[in-house]
Amino acid sequence: MGETKRLLYWVRRLSEFAMLGWLGLMLLLDLVIAASTGGLQWLVPMCGVAGIVAVALRRAHRAEGFSAVLALSFGTSMAIGGTNLAGVPGMAETGSLLILVIGVLRHVEPVRRAAALACAGLIVLMAEAVGRDYHGAGLAFSFLLFASWSMAAGAGGYLRFQRERRAEAVHSVRRAERLELARELHDLVAHHITGIVVQAQAARTVAEASPQAVLPALDAIATAGSDALTSMRRMVTVLRTEEEAGRRPGTTLADLRMLTDRFSADGPKVAFEIGPGLDDRTLQPEVMTTLHRVLQESLTNVRKHATRTAWVEADLRRHDRSVMLRVRNFGSSPDPRVSRLGGGFGLVGMAERVEALGGRLYAGPSSEGAWEVVAEFPLT
Repeated sequence: MGETKRLLYWVRRLSEFAMLGWLGLMLLLDLVIAASTGGLQWLVPMCGVAGIVAVALRRAHRAEGFSAVLALSFGTSMAIGGTNLAGVPGMAETGSLLILVIGVLRHVEPVRRAAALACAGLIVLMAEAVGRDYHGAGLAFSFLLFASWSMAAGAGGYLRFQRERRAEAVHSVRRAERLELARELHDLVAHHITGIVVQAQAARTVAEASPQAVLPALDAIATAGSDALTSMRRMVTVLRTEEEAGRRPGTTLADLRMLTDRFSADGPKVAFEIGPGLDDRTLQPEVMTTLHRVLQESLTNVRKHATRTAWVEADLRRHDRSVMLRVRNFGSSPDPRVSRLGGGFGLVGMAERVEALGGRLYAGPSSEGAWEVVAEFPLT
């Protein structure tokens, strides 16, 4: 876990403790009010305890905990209102309900269920204000509780909108990346099949004059067919769009080096190193194409989000059963807007492409303080 992720983890934990601490202080005030009022007012702190428990367990039992607190709060309001006692709304109880309303509107699926639970929360809060009418203060309680519910519902709805908008954008990026990969794999297979047809025609031509030349042609046909089948197995989708663009069957290591040279010409200098044991025949064509895309996207992100980068280090190395591309930029931190989003959509597309070929992608801070992108592919 990087330093940034560890920091965010502890900030989230401390925020959780602070929220539960505030609810605990409100519960103490509810106990003081119950001790001075007596009677059924003692039910109010019990609702507060149930609300705090529901808040603490909301990630595992969000809808169930919220429904239980709603039922308990509504029953308490009816009991106090039916006896005409001067009850007071519970602060811990109300605070818990408002926090749960935000979470319900943000996370509960489908949205109709979330809206129904939020409306039920409003009804319970209004029943709390009317049923616990402390010496004619029910109208004031109703106004305050309605205003609080409106703010909580607005916050929950906004957070849900942001979450669904990002999920839709991520889905669109993943789908576009899969379509792009399908086109490239289609062209790779077409390239192999073209070789098969040419070899077969050549074998037919020389079969009568030189029978001994047929065997090498058959071996070449078998190799090309095996490569085509391997590419087909890696295809993640068969969807294609109408647009047709001229494409080469693959890229080479020279293309990777040319990409870094072009980036160095008008941007930070890139030190690109290719380790021993790697050549154009070592990697599958679709892997080589994906390496080119990852390198291109990584350098583009450096130009967009780390404008003060001093220099970039990129290397492609072979290990026992895998090949790894690593791109690191030094001298500048990443754009905080991208960090708050949990990564740009370009990273989503790269991850989709890499994982479709059985590889892994990591993007984040390194132990040396640089920002790095690492793509690892298995060697087949």
